[in-house]
Amino acid sequence: MRRWCCWASTPGHASRCTMCAGPRPRSSPSSPHGSPGRACRDRIAASCSAMLGKSGRSEERLSSLGETLHDVARSLSQRPDEIMLDVGAGGERVIAGLRIVLVLILMLLPVANYLGDGSLEESLAGFFGASIALAFSLVWLWMAGQRRRFQWLPFLTGAVDISLVTLVLFLLMRIDVAAALNSQVVFACYLLAIMITAMKNDGRATLLIGSLAMLQYAGMALLVFTTHAPEQLVSPEYGIVSTGTQVQRLIIIGITTVLTLVVVFRIQRLVELSGTDGLTGLPNRSHLKLRVPELIENARRDGMTLTMGLVDLDRFKRINEDHGHRTGDRALRHVTDVLRRTLDQHSVIIRIGGEEFMVLMPMPMGPAWEHMEHLRMAVEERPFVPEPGLPPETLTISAGLAAFPHDAADVSNLMKRADERLHRAKADGRNRVVARD
Repeated sequence: MRRWCCWASTPGHASRCTMCAGPRPRSSPSSPHGSPGRACRDRIAASCSAMLGKSGRSEERLSSLGETLHDVARSLSQRPDEIMLDVGAGGERVIAGLRIVLVLILMLLPVANYLGDGSLEESLAGFFGASIALAFSLVWLWMAGQRRRFQWLPFLTGAVDISLVTLVLFLLMRIDVAAALNSQVVFACYLLAIMITAMKNDGRATLLIGSLAMLQYAGMALLVFTTHAPEQLVSPEYGIVSTGTQVQRLIIIGITTVLTLVVVFRIQRLVELSGTDGLTGLPNRSHLKLRVPELIENARRDGMTLTMGLVDLDRFKRINEDHGHRTGDRALRHVTDVLRRTLDQHSVIIRIGGEEFMVLMPMPMGPAWEHMEHLRMAVEERPFVPEPGLPPETLTISAGLAAFPHDAADVSNLMKRADERLHRAKADGRNRVVARD
């Protein structure tokens, strides 16, 4: 029976896996020791891959207005990655609570209008619309608090917010046309509904909601101008309803939408940069703290195995001492490039500090050892030139593996087991992968 250490063909000086005490487990879709089912594996792999995000851009620079708008437009054609969606889901929960507070405040406005000698019909229309908004807000708060993330919720909640504003204007239009199209307070609710979408962290939702506001308001204005005589568009309280004023309002909605899109884009860039290592462009410890617990929870829910590898660049201190820190940085980028080129699409690599990296692989220990051994050999076989004119040097890595749920059931203990095996690899002579105590 072949042992795990014999799966890969290695040269005489290559590492020897310490996992030689048992046969390779049979693969079974229903067994946590076997190969994962395709659907579950793809879900975990997608979550892992999302950690890479758009981290290829490791340096931030000042952008011109044209470049910013171009980047905003380009971002709208792409679905945000899982980390951005997680941030947006948290924002949706905040919006749900904030929406209730705002609606309760808005319910006071028709009361104040009536007490201030305003029209009873107008006050009732505003109070009716706010009451419906409160009912929807309670539903959205419940849905946003669920453990399951509804991907369509940010779009639906925003669309309902806009539609409720339009409903109130239609109710006002039946009372006084000028009250609907020249209203200051109700129209401002369009702008509030658009601006609050910045917390959803999804430019697509902002674009949809802003466009819906423009279409609904433009449709209502067009209906009024085509069904009412000019003398009906005059009110002693709300003034004259003019085409120019309505066009200006549509422009204001458009400007608010564009500005909110830019805010969303900048939030996404800040999230991206805060979780990206500036030297290598890899996800950093911030992403580790945010995403790895969720990946483990997903694996637990789906009954899958997730293998963590801690990788350390051997004798990195000597590189810094012999050639300087700039060369040390180049060595880290060199290793990162090799790992990126060699790593399969279902795994992800994170820089957790110094010369140490983490590799997450949605697979059992056996295949994970094969992948890690392949990475180790790729680094060793690609020479590193420290300075022009100097002979190339061979870089090597050591790695320790730990698998969920067999070695540990949480991030802290999983890292502890992998770190112990990494130290074992170092103690045994470096340039090797240790997958068993």
